[in-house]
Amino acid sequence: MSGRNYYALVAGLKEYALDADTKGFDARAIVGAILDEVSDSDAREVRLLYGYYDCENLAALRAGRKPRNPLGNLAPDELEEELRHPARLPRRVADVVRAYGDPEGEEAEERDMNVRFEAALFEAYYAECARSSSRFLREWSLFDRNLRNIAAAVGARAAGRATDEAVVGGGDVAAQLRRSSAADFGLRGELPCVDAVIAAVNEEANLLEKEHKLDLIRWNEAVELASFDYFDINAVLSYLVRVNIVARWTRLSERTGREMFARLLDGLDGKELINKQ
Repeated sequence: MSGRNYYALVAGLKEYALDADTKGFDARAIVGAILDEVSDSDAREVRLLYGYYDCENLAALRAGRKPRNPLGNLAPDELEEELRHPARLPRRVADVVRAYGDPEGEEAEERDMNVRFEAALFEAYYAECARSSSRFLREWSLFDRNLRNIAAAVGARAAGRATDEAVVGGGDVAAQLRRSSAADFGLRGELPCVDAVIAAVNEEANLLEKEHKLDLIRWNEAVELASFDYFDINAVLSYLVRVNIVARWTRLSERTGREMFARLLDGLDGKELINKQ
């Protein structure tokens, strides 16, 4: 990591506004503007962050559904080409695509093909993030995987299903989620967010309200992970995580999207950041 700082870029992020006459703001334009300003190495970290949405879209396309997340790096026609001949995906993600595209091939011999394609794809994605040169992306991806796994395990348990297939990846947290019968999966002492995630899933019957609570947990973690990063790529990635949450809620609920965008702007004042230096 070069440790390059982006004073003008970060100080100017607050200038983005949500047009009151539209249903949303242009998250892709924000990402594009940031990619134009950061170094090539930092741009790779930005694209890796958005690789999550490529995985979502690849899984949908392979299952015969229309790719639905516009925040991915790849256009629909590029996704189709990647499923046939992966060339632009991160290496570990591409290996999964090749293995499932040719179950009799060499790539398939080296992995458990009983794992669902989608689960294998996201496990590979998180493995890529774990090796990122960005501290924020490494820590964020681990947090995000844990949050999603906890929510999925709680949902599976409530539905009377085994948690095994709901949980993605390995490690101590995933192992606890697969084997523990405790109400908190024995994770209260390990993950500060576990009670809040379980409560959001268990106590909220309204799907939108449940997702809203989970996204607030994500939002706060994104802020916390970059609390001492003012102008570097970690600060930029933290901002983009929150932009992604705003974009999601602009699609789901215009009112909530506007509220979250206002919160984003309130939390990012360029003059205040400069004064901290």
